[in-house]
Amino acid sequence: MKKWLSLLLASLLALSLAACGGGNAPAPSGGDADANADSGSASAPSANSIRLVNGKIEVDSALKKLAAMYKEETGVDVSIESMGGGIDIQGTLKGYYQAGNMPDIFVNGGASDFANWGGLCADMSDQAWASDTDAAYVNDDGVVGFPYTVEAIGLAYNADILEKAGVDPATLTSPAAYEEAFATIDGMKDELGLTAVVGYYTEPVNLYWSTGNHLFGNYEDAGLERDDTTYFDLLSDGGQLDVDRFTAFAEFVALLQQYADQSMMISGTYDQQILNFASGKYAFVTQGSWIGATMTTDDADAYAAAGNFKVGMAPYAFQDGIDTILTNSPSWWAVYKDGNVDAAKAFLQWLTTDAAQEVLVMEAGFISPFNSSPYIATDPFAQTIADYQAAGKTSGWHWLGNKEGLAQNYTGQVFNDYAQGNLDTDRFVQVMQQVCATAYGG
Repeated sequence: MKKWLSLLLASLLALSLAACGGGNAPAPSGGDADANADSGSASAPSANSIRLVNGKIEVDSALKKLAAMYKEETGVDVSIESMGGGIDIQGTLKGYYQAGNMPDIFVNGGASDFANWGGLCADMSDQAWASDTDAAYVNDDGVVGFPYTVEAIGLAYNADILEKAGVDPATLTSPAAYEEAFATIDGMKDELGLTAVVGYYTEPVNLYWSTGNHLFGNYEDAGLERDDTTYFDLLSDGGQLDVDRFTAFAEFVALLQQYADQSMMISGTYDQQILNFASGKYAFVTQGSWIGATMTTDDADAYAAAGNFKVGMAPYAFQDGIDTILTNSPSWWAVYKDGNVDAAKAFLQWLTTDAAQEVLVMEAGFISPFNSSPYIATDPFAQTIADYQAAGKTSGWHWLGNKEGLAQNYTGQVFNDYAQGNLDTDRFVQVMQQVCATAYGG
């Protein structure tokens, strides 16, 4: 064991030394980014024209419909430029910046993306929508990110299975309640047609983000007020963990492992995980609300065969009283401060109106981050997210600000080692402390 730990830590240290950080302003970008940039110089901003770079290619047609609606209503032309299919969006944006061809509105995926544009994003705190959502992106420059959808992280469940097993998901706010529920469902697996109680997968190469970001993020945020950064701040200060809280978290992860699909827990793929849940083979799955889109498209036949069951989401209640799920926008639209700022702000504000929300929610399939929106998406998880938001039972996603590469190079592997049995609970806590300290240079 000591030899294995030494090898692990040595390899992790090598990875950390190989990693590189980003600056606070657009860095020179070459290769594909420059090739993708518009070679023409930018013209002076027009009050009747704005350009938006979108990072979700699948909603391109919905956004263009909105642009047409907005032009008809206001006369302002909105050009939609959608990127997807492996394009390096940030690299392309840096190329646009260097060419003097920045869009008025552009997408950022989190702290590392926004760090590229320090001082270059317009503050939107004066906009009405900013007080109508909990999902805006805020940094030292102000309210700089407009949220267009919400995703949630919690322990997703098959509500039909829980009902048949006599488990009330509202009671799942403590480790003891989970232990009782898992044991009850496990004893009824054959009757319920289950392969396992929990679809918990830890494959570290392609699913590191599921454990190392989303599951680990519950240690940082579950049960806390949205602006409570206690454990995120501790982690940022040299990679420190709160031992008592993380030990309770580790014990809960051990419970997930005990009732997981043992044939898939170590090396199963994301596609297998979602298909098995959609097929009714798991009562719970350790994925967030984004799986609803897969269940109703790629896995639609399997989901239909399983009865198109109702789903829900329960808190990762690794300590008594945790009753929140984690919600946030997966990415945001920022306004370039040297672009057509007033027109860009006006368009984003218009996107919160009923007419625009109907398209974004009912056609694009977004889950609205705005409290005033009257629309509930057809996504299987939309209602449960709306219910948590209405009840004020959501926590933040501060893991978005974690050290770049933490999940991929460090924590994701440790979750997998724990699942393999290479670490007991005490060693899992100790090794996680060690790798976080290494990652943060503590």
